[in-house]
Amino acid sequence: MTPAPPPLSLYVHIPWCVRKCPYCDFNSHEPNGEIPEQAYLAALLADLETELERVQGRPLESIFFGGGTPSLFSPRGIGTILDAAERRIGFAPDIEITLEANPGTVEQARFAGFRAAGVNRLSIGIQSFNNSQLQRLGRIHDRAAAIAAAKAATSAGFDNFNLDLMHGLPQQTPAQALADLALALDLGPTHLSWYQLTIEPNTVFHKRPPTLPEEDVLGDIQESGEQLLREGGFRQYEVSAWTTPERESRHNLNYWRFGDYLGIGAGAHGKVSQQGTVLRTSKTRAPADYLERHGDWLAGSHIVEASDLPLEFMMNALRLVDGVPPDYYPERTGLDFTGIADRWQQLQSRGLVRDPNERLATTPLGLRYLNTVLATFSN
Repeated sequence: MTPAPPPLSLYVHIPWCVRKCPYCDFNSHEPNGEIPEQAYLAALLADLETELERVQGRPLESIFFGGGTPSLFSPRGIGTILDAAERRIGFAPDIEITLEANPGTVEQARFAGFRAAGVNRLSIGIQSFNNSQLQRLGRIHDRAAAIAAAKAATSAGFDNFNLDLMHGLPQQTPAQALADLALALDLGPTHLSWYQLTIEPNTVFHKRPPTLPEEDVLGDIQESGEQLLREGGFRQYEVSAWTTPERESRHNLNYWRFGDYLGIGAGAHGKVSQQGTVLRTSKTRAPADYLERHGDWLAGSHIVEASDLPLEFMMNALRLVDGVPPDYYPERTGLDFTGIADRWQQLQSRGLVRDPNERLATTPLGLRYLNTVLATFSN
């Protein structure tokens, strides 16, 4: 008997930014003139129609507007997408709807409009409160704008918002990193994405690498920052995600638990379970191409090979501090756990993973050496 499909989410990609940051490897583009909001909305709505066959009767548990900078779009435009998704697919009663926003003045003025349109969670890209670091990172806001954005979210009625904050920045000291984190905590977010800057291929920083802190400095930042977060009432539930009680990102949890998600917009990816298999899809990346496709947005699709599923599942599930229930593995991959039991036992004997009858999860040591753990499941 084929198990019931997992929960369903929707990802909406809006690819434009005022300026491309030198560390960013996402599918984001500086607009050549005015952003073509209306044309892009029309394409998104048509793209959504092509995804309906993958819904399989499930309501949406979460929606995430990512980018790029989705807050550059008008509240009315965001509301248009939400209305279409609710009408064509349906919403779970407690759906989480997140929109990524930057601290620019224009975006802040729209926060109340986004709330009225149906967005109930913001994710604000702060990155740092240090003006010198913000300049190095190519951000268009300063410390004052970052603080104002968090306060504007609260004033607009958002009782659930995330702040994105990076550490290990060029020439950053532990004191500077902790000052950023302390100020973030003072602003009252319910969730913090706190992660180390990494140099990714195809970025300006990769071509012209900045001077980053030494490993011992990075270790001091990590250890002291984690202590500060715990003292501030936050709990780590994923490699780089910290939350106050019951404010985990439900959308990201669905990713990490190997749930399903539809992807619409330029470069968006999707993952859907179909008849015991896992289908991955991707849409054409360039905004201009996406606008010209007129119904043919699919850039690629493939059924994940059974031999690749153990690694794909574990790359997601083991990012979670508490992992996932053991029955998720057969239900969401169609595979029997006996196929990887020997490899799991090897990791367990080294103290890297927990008893698989209780949770598919790493130990604290295994989470620290997660890449080592995951390599066990590669072909």
